[in-house]
Amino acid sequence: MSEAGLDRIDRNILRHLQKDGRLSNADLAQKVNVSAATCHRRTQRLFEEGYILGVHADINPKPVGLGALVMVGVVLDHSTPESFRAFEEAILSMPVVLNCNLVAGDYDYLLTIRVKDMSDFNTLHGEQLIALPGVRQTRTFFVMKEVKNNEPLPF
Repeated sequence: MSEAGLDRIDRNILRHLQKDGRLSNADLAQKVNVSAATCHRRTQRLFEEGYILGVHADINPKPVGLGALVMVGVVLDHSTPESFRAFEEAILSMPVVLNCNLVAGDYDYLLTIRVKDMSDFNTLHGEQLIALPGVRQTRTFFVMKEVKNNEPLPF
């Protein structure tokens, strides 16, 4: 998979699907100015080659009871492959953690978490987060306003 493998039509397909993954093949073909068969073949190839990882609905978190967005910086006791592996294996079993990224800087990991409210996070923090393997310190940031979220990739 490389950017060089994408031509103008492939890029247009990706841009349109990124904006609206529910487009029918016929509508997508019309938007990128190719036949439906060509569009289907190209879209399938983009899936097979890993350019498109999946298609999903963007759910509003508040009506489903997950209105609080929390960012957590995590520092581990030791910076070893084993401690990273243990932490990552544990975090993968926590559905409430939406994103977990190994980072450079003051923290080892940055977590993005969705919970009902501050009380819900307090319980999660006290019972699960600080008990994760190797955790020495956490720093919590409650998001007050989501200014920009899930924007399309700029390519």
